[in-house]
Amino acid sequence: MDTSAGRVELTCAGAGRPRVVMVPGTGANAAAALPWLRVLSRRWATTVIDLPGQPGLSDPRRPRRARLAWYGQVVDEVLAAIDADGVVLLGNSLGAAVALAAGSPRIAARALVSPAGFIRLSVDPALALASAAWLLRPTSEHTLRMLRLFVAPGTAPPEIDVEWMALVAACCRTTLAPPPLPADLLARRAAVPCVVGVGEHDRFLPPRRLAPVVRRTMGLDVRVLAGLGHLTTPVHLDAVVSLVSQVAEPPGR
Repeated sequence: MDTSAGRVELTCAGAGRPRVVMVPGTGANAAAALPWLRVLSRRWATTVIDLPGQPGLSDPRRPRRARLAWYGQVVDEVLAAIDADGVVLLGNSLGAAVALAAGSPRIAARALVSPAGFIRLSVDPALALASAAWLLRPTSEHTLRMLRLFVAPGTAPPEIDVEWMALVAACCRTTLAPPPLPADLLARRAAVPCVVGVGEHDRFLPPRRLAPVVRRTMGLDVRVLAGLGHLTTPVHLDAVVSLVSQVAEPPGR
């Protein structure tokens, strides 16, 4: 579809209400999120957005400033174009910050996984060193070394994610982590049902730092997902479905 940001590609599967619209994180798209789409579409009609300016099939351009507001407008335009009401907006990492920036009245609820937008991401020396090596020389070895820090200790990242992120660093200019959204915007978003989940081993968004800010700004308790780092692997997608179901199928509906 065409938007004010250029062409935006959507990938859809499944049937049933409500519609879940997923916004992937930095360097991801519908192709990288196919495991998410398969699992979610078994229960709900699901649409994944390839964000413009990210690796994928949408327009490659992105603005230099006010990126989150720009992305939020893109999502609002997508929801209007597909004429979807009562949407559960699912955001992962950068996609969670975008989901919070979007303010369409078509959004009935939000589910945020490993969410940017609340705090600045923590980057310890090991992460900084591994990320620099990945960007400067994106070999499989350097990518694997970096992604080991995105998953739980002692866990190997999926080979397909290693291959994909090596391609991203070799072929694209990745975006930096987004800054926190304004506190007054987060307070307004609290008017719509929302659930937040983060991995117990997330080094970028440690639960001990994230949880107090989410509680202060939106009055929500963060669900800490056992065995999960910042990267949501296919074995943890049942936890994502459980998180989404809290707002898609609340008790008593």
